[in-house]
Amino acid sequence: MKPYLLTFILLVFLGENLPLAAQGPSITTPTGKTKSTQNKVDPASQPVNPFLKLNYPWHKNITVSVFWIGEKPTARNPTPNAASSWDRNWQKNYGGYDNPDPKARIGYRPKAFIPRQNPFYIALPYNDCINYKLHKPEAKLLIPWFKRVNPRPGKTSCKGRWIKIVQNKKVCYAQWEDCGPFFTDDYNYVWRNRKPKNKQNKNAGLDISPAVRDYMKIKSGSVVHWRFIDFKDVPKTGPWTQYGTNNPFRDPKQDPDYEAKVKFMKYLKKMRDHYRTKR
Repeated sequence: MKPYLLTFILLVFLGENLPLAAQGPSITTPTGKTKSTQNKVDPASQPVNPFLKLNYPWHKNITVSVFWIGEKPTARNPTPNAASSWDRNWQKNYGGYDNPDPKARIGYRPKAFIPRQNPFYIALPYNDCINYKLHKPEAKLLIPWFKRVNPRPGKTSCKGRWIKIVQNKKVCYAQWEDCGPFFTDDYNYVWRNRKPKNKQNKNAGLDISPAVRDYMKIKSGSVVHWRFIDFKDVPKTGPWTQYGTNNPFRDPKQDPDYEAKVKFMKYLKKMRDHYRTKR
């Protein structure tokens, strides 16, 4: 059992199903109504429970295109991939050029170096931030995990999130590390499950890395189904677990919900201790 889950169970057990706002002695007001003499917990201070399961819809029949870290700009795709929407030094931090040539790869990584980030990465056409300074106005309304993560202004809540990709009986898992294809504002597709507004490359709506391509044995133009998935539900066996300082399988603190879980556990402990002193 994971340590944070065991701690959560113990806190609930010791707190006897601790209420979010423990009630203290009450007094009668001149109007005859009663009110608690103990201050209630301010609802705004209560973190969202990150252990609650979120149900993410499937995006069905989506065309993929293959992209890679270090990809040079072309006439059809003028955006270089030495940087990502969230990492100005993406290629350097990855460890080098993620050569897509099958002859230059071993397993699901480049032969030339061991990647310092997860080679199972993808891009979706939405960026929740503007110039690293603030969030787009629709972000907190549409992103399912936004409230529980509660990121500071300008810090993305999307980077590092996991998706599940399916074609026939083949299933792959990868982390969201960049924005595309071609757009960074297609919230109707990413969050409202409409068709991608991109019309290029057969209406491609998902960029996949060479590792995802090779594992699923697909290519640009292939059609898949995909959905978001919380890290805790990603299988612990598979090549997506092997590499990367950004990979929560290698460093648990890289779980996109790690800080939210820590904050929630501290809140539960505080409420448990507070409740005990009032009994």
